[in-house]
Amino acid sequence: MEFLIITSIKLALILFVFMTTLAYLQWVERKVIAHVQVRMGPSRVGPHGLLQPLADVIKLITKEGVLPPHVNTFYYLAAPFLAVFFALISVSFIPFGTGITIPVFHVGGATYGPYKTMFELADTNMGVLLVLAISSMGVYGIALAGWSSNNKYALMGGLRSSAQMISYELPMSLAIAAPLLSIGSLNLRQISDAQAGYSLGFIPHWSVFAFPAPQFFSFIIFMIAAFAETNRIPFDLPEAENELVAGFHVEYSSMTFASFFMAEYANMVTVCSMATLLFLGGWQPLWPVAYGSNLVAPLILAGAGALCVYHGLNPARPFDRITLPVFGVIFFGLAALMAFPPTVPILMPMFWFLAKVGFLLFVFIWIRATLPRFRYDQLMGFAWKFLFPVALANLLITGFLVALVS
Repeated sequence: MEFLIITSIKLALILFVFMTTLAYLQWVERKVIAHVQVRMGPSRVGPHGLLQPLADVIKLITKEGVLPPHVNTFYYLAAPFLAVFFALISVSFIPFGTGITIPVFHVGGATYGPYKTMFELADTNMGVLLVLAISSMGVYGIALAGWSSNNKYALMGGLRSSAQMISYELPMSLAIAAPLLSIGSLNLRQISDAQAGYSLGFIPHWSVFAFPAPQFFSFIIFMIAAFAETNRIPFDLPEAENELVAGFHVEYSSMTFASFFMAEYANMVTVCSMATLLFLGGWQPLWPVAYGSNLVAPLILAGAGALCVYHGLNPARPFDRITLPVFGVIFFGLAALMAFPPTVPILMPMFWFLAKVGFLLFVFIWIRATLPRFRYDQLMGFAWKFLFPVALANLLITGFLVALVS
């Protein structure tokens, strides 16, 4: 009974936080690209445009959902559901911290606890395989959307996406297999724990640095394939507006249209979380606690709070005099919480994990603001003629080195 209660609470919290993150990831992307391109970005709806995601959701919900008369209705409506379903369910296997012990609690006259729960919905010994299997099913949503729309541009977008995602799954799988040879586990929590510790007192045992086969090339291959798997620039050929209008979702509107973008951002979070767990040590800090790694989060948050207060006292816009001090107080409160000794063992692993995931998400956005789109023949040629052979050679070398020292 206590398992069901705690799991239901975790499900509600994770769903709320994750869906909010997806909404504001779009706001962050628009803001970062605006700064790169020297323009404003969202700034009118709420302070600094922070209510823009809410306005976009309201707009999409209240817009008319047009159902074209020529589509295959069942598959047309099932496609966005499948895309979102497979994108969201993968997150249930991602651990983002070390867990927490819940004290004794009472429900309906019954007493439960103490209870140790982990920071993921499902802790399974096949986590890597399950995430790969479920996330790879997302191609059905895009392929069905293109086919069921009965539109030649949508069909071409769906076909492009199917070929692209299936092709880049091969080098991605080979890149994932390389660190697994060294670690010897498919459990995502055990993979993160296996990367604890430091060589020479300061070099972390992350897979990208680990002896005898540092997985730097595997990490690069994985990230390149992740861009293609999530249909992001420079691999966003299924949505090439100069060739295919809007590609596979050209016939969609309202929330069915938004569902595909929700799935894209959810897949971005999933692949960045997987990269963090497989290659960047999961929630393991960049340097030892003895050297002050636990002070990083409080100092960053306190610095952000001080910066907000300073700009609030010297506002560039009249409204900043109110909003920035409020954000400053919030940052100071978070800094105090991160420095509070009883919460440090719980929050600090979450901070390091989320910081690494956030950095990789920033790289996704940075690349979008920087690079142009490939031609489709270049995209497929790069996968089969270069990335796949390199990933295979990397896997063979890793296997040889692991066997040599074992």
